[in-house]
Amino acid sequence: MRIAIVHDYLNQFGGAERVVAALHELYPDAPIYTSIYDAKRMPANFQKMDIRTSFMQKLPFIFDIFKTYFPVYPFAFERFDLSEYDVILSSSSAFAKGVKKKKGQTHICYCHTPARFLWRYEDYFKRESIPNFMKNILPLALAPIGKWDLENSKHVDFFIANSETVALRIQKTYGRESVIINPPVESGYFKPSAVDQDYFLVVSRLNTYKRIDIVVEAFNKLDLPLKIIGDGPERRDLLAKSNPNIEFLGRQPDKELARHLAECRALVFPGEEDFGIVPLEAMASGRPVIAYKAGGALETVVDGETGIFFAEQSVNSLVQEIKRFQFLTFDKQRIRIHAEKFDKENFKRKIKGFVSEKAG
Repeated sequence: MRIAIVHDYLNQFGGAERVVAALHELYPDAPIYTSIYDAKRMPANFQKMDIRTSFMQKLPFIFDIFKTYFPVYPFAFERFDLSEYDVILSSSSAFAKGVKKKKGQTHICYCHTPARFLWRYEDYFKRESIPNFMKNILPLALAPIGKWDLENSKHVDFFIANSETVALRIQKTYGRESVIINPPVESGYFKPSAVDQDYFLVVSRLNTYKRIDIVVEAFNKLDLPLKIIGDGPERRDLLAKSNPNIEFLGRQPDKELARHLAECRALVFPGEEDFGIVPLEAMASGRPVIAYKAGGALETVVDGETGIFFAEQSVNSLVQEIKRFQFLTFDKQRIRIHAEKFDKENFKRKIKGFVSEKAG
């Protein structure tokens, strides 16, 4: 069975790219087709993969302004010739599921979410620092891509959703049913530590919709130690409003990330994510999570057992729950056992079984 893996873009490393890495482990001979690939921003193991990029790889300043090229992505994916494969396995939150398939091929789409910038426009753009007139024009520019996205969803044979939250979005947006297979967590890599440090932790891309601003303002008020791992366009603004008790560590090697997760008091997770792998990495490390009560966190955090929720995406709500958290106790091993349910090997076993059943 000849398989091709297709992914939106490989220019940043997060949960979706961990899925691609796990798919590659399952099917090491399968080439990976993607619009662009920035090796400098991806882990070294990707350099050993057979990655095939589109014509977009050569566009001017593509890695710096890749989002502004949004009208071009549909053409890039439609131009891939995948006719030699039996199975197309796309990993998509935007464009990858738009590849063309021939009669007799099976297209299975692992959907991280229907594109946020198309179908959750207000949430996606409301905090972006772009002029208001652009926010008014963008829906007109995005309308043809939305139509393209809906049409191409019909050509997917089977959808896999990464969470119950996304399964509902797939049903609402595309009118399609999906099977839920949660993303892979490297629970073997993240382990509890005997060392307990007195700091809270954020691990995130520093984008506006991640709502790290809430955490910064909350810890300014609480004057508790906070470390932030990650980088992104909001770093400068967040740093400017932070008090000395907040430390920005930037991107960290996996070993340092694992150490910080294992030694922190708790991970703070303020965004509404489609699923969210970082909370499970913290839980695999035996540490509780303080999460916004929405999205994928509802499917991974057990309130009072592996963490707690704050009900509103606001500074006051988070402050209140952090104060409550300091009087609670959690069992590291119990938290760890819960996280193991989401281990990468479980993901690979379920994917392999699904592909074999539908296309074998």
